[in-house]
Amino acid sequence: MDKWKNWEQKLIEAVDTEYSYRLAKRMEEPKTNPVLGYRTAGSKAELETGDILFEEMKRLGLSDVHKDKICVDSWDFHHAVLRYKDREGKEHEFQLGAYQTEFHTEGFQKFSMVYLGRGTAEQYENIDVTGKLVLIDINQREEWWINFPVYQAHLKGAAALIAVQDNGYGEIHNTALNAQDIAGPKEAAAFSISQADAAVLKADLALAAAEGHRAYGETTVLFDACSSVIRDQETFNIVGSIPGRETNSMILLSAHYDSYFTGFQDDNAAVAMMFGIARAILKTGYKPNKTLVFCALAAEEWGVVNSKYDWSAGAYEQVFTARPEWQGKVFADLNFELPAHAHGPKDGVRCTYEYASFMEEFVKRINNIPTAYPEGLEVVYPIQTWSDDFSMAIAGIPSMVNEFSAGEFMETHYHSQFDNEQYYQEDVFRFHHELYGRLVLAIDRAAVVPLDFGRLFQAVKASVDPDMCGRTGAGEEELLKKLNRAGKLAEDLYDRVKAVNHRYGELLEADRENGQGEGTENDLRKLERCCREFNRRLLYIFRKEQDYFVRLNWHDEVLFPQEAAGSNLEAIYKALDCLRQGDAQGSLDAVYGIDNNRYAFQFDREVFRYFTEYVLNQPADRLKWGAGRIIRHENLFELVTDLKNAQETVGGHGADLKNEYERLLKVAGNQEQCYRDDIRYMEASVEKLIGQMEECLKVFDREVQFS
Repeated sequence: MDKWKNWEQKLIEAVDTEYSYRLAKRMEEPKTNPVLGYRTAGSKAELETGDILFEEMKRLGLSDVHKDKICVDSWDFHHAVLRYKDREGKEHEFQLGAYQTEFHTEGFQKFSMVYLGRGTAEQYENIDVTGKLVLIDINQREEWWINFPVYQAHLKGAAALIAVQDNGYGEIHNTALNAQDIAGPKEAAAFSISQADAAVLKADLALAAAEGHRAYGETTVLFDACSSVIRDQETFNIVGSIPGRETNSMILLSAHYDSYFTGFQDDNAAVAMMFGIARAILKTGYKPNKTLVFCALAAEEWGVVNSKYDWSAGAYEQVFTARPEWQGKVFADLNFELPAHAHGPKDGVRCTYEYASFMEEFVKRINNIPTAYPEGLEVVYPIQTWSDDFSMAIAGIPSMVNEFSAGEFMETHYHSQFDNEQYYQEDVFRFHHELYGRLVLAIDRAAVVPLDFGRLFQAVKASVDPDMCGRTGAGEEELLKKLNRAGKLAEDLYDRVKAVNHRYGELLEADRENGQGEGTENDLRKLERCCREFNRRLLYIFRKEQDYFVRLNWHDEVLFPQEAAGSNLEAIYKALDCLRQGDAQGSLDAVYGIDNNRYAFQFDREVFRYFTEYVLNQPADRLKWGAGRIIRHENLFELVTDLKNAQETVGGHGADLKNEYERLLKVAGNQEQCYRDDIRYMEASVEKLIGQMEECLKVFDREVQFS
């Protein structure tokens, strides 16, 4: 172990955060919008940044530096400027942000503007917005995503919607603009405006409304915008490597190089840290056992028109179309996001269930934690859909990411012009260079991919609700028995994995101690050859676990197959209880939590239908990493409408709700059948995994077993 610690120390000494900082700043130079920045999917600025990174990989001395061509939908946002003369004759000019939609004025054009509150369906009653700009408030974190009010405005004939963040994002300052993925069609144009600039407009609009004795006022503005979206364009993921002894085994490091605004934290610093780790490893002279691959990914923020799953397109295309051969070879993907800022009092590494045991052992050795993390360092799991590691994982590549989503930065600075070097923390940046550099060395010392499948089976078991099974007649007994059997096999497998990796570590230590002695070198080569099929089988099991068990709800949260129906049923049973008591409002409150029916409360039927059908009935190549993760849906739009009418008629209590009760009872029956089907499906899936683990153990006994 002394030699390994020596390499760790050399790596720590070789880290140069000043190099990484300079690279992060250099990435800000290409931009599509000369005032605000933006380096977006398939744009000239993204391509120029890719060229910078390509040349930097070669300059560092990485091997096999190349560009992997991928196909995405491109977005080039050049500008959006609004001019306005207020009632006192003062002229204003506002810089606006934008979403991934198509809109061209070819210079300043005159538009009428109307302010419509939250931009929900009721706000459009008796209001003609044809050809007008619609200004609305939005809180995307607590209410709904931008696509719903945008498409509502589009259907009403608006020229474009302009949104101002009403908390949720961009809370750092009232001048903050915000950008997010649109998750909608390019024809429904959308822009963003700051609270400060919107306040100027709202003040005059309120006066206009008062003078006209109307709910909403109207004014005239000049607007000049250029935002272009083009389907099926080329862009590139930039790849370089440090060759290892085992060419069929890889460790992948990744970060995305597209950005909103200047994107210092998200994700310039992450790309730069990846380069900084590569530079430090090269500087030490370390010769890896596995090939280390460094991949700068395009089109993470957005890259697919009219898809709910329109982000992480570059990563998805990399592992499913550009380099599908990586599947079954990559021991781990270390993905990086916003690593130069402390996102809370405790730092974290977020990983797949299967890597949790290894990571928990690894972080026990980390003791140089900066004061920015007074509560230390933890391992959290499973991964989420927020970043590229999810696309990697469902392709069968075990993945992890530095935890970044829990802190207030996401609500304050994230995706705004305030994501800049002012909030750079060098000690945090250095710590993450060292932490993940050391993690690369630790994984490189594993002859066998260190996957503990037992963690997944424990989580699946914990997700099975005996009360729900009893109420639905799901019969969970066989599933639980098989999960126990699978857990025991997983324990046996992981014991063997640890034993092999311990032996491999001893051989590596002896090899380095003896100066590449021939005998030890031969033993290493032999053990690596013996482990190849075992590794292939382990990674195959990992991939099947993602296929069998990883599902999403309508809010992009990761869950197990039966959990969506279980959550629906909890809400349905509560709604039924309220209906029996004649409580329309209580029932509405419960129905709000069923699938995506919360949107039925605020938007027209066509808006609700559109954003339901584009998940259920689009081809997989448009849904990318979300394809097949949602397979059922309860459309309760009619029920919501009737319950709202009942609530408004009698104040929510004492209404005759018999028809609504009978309709919801049928929905309960549907979801109960779904729950039973899901439990049976999981039982069959666990049975398949048991067979695969038994075969994997046989491979170990036949090919890897050593005295």
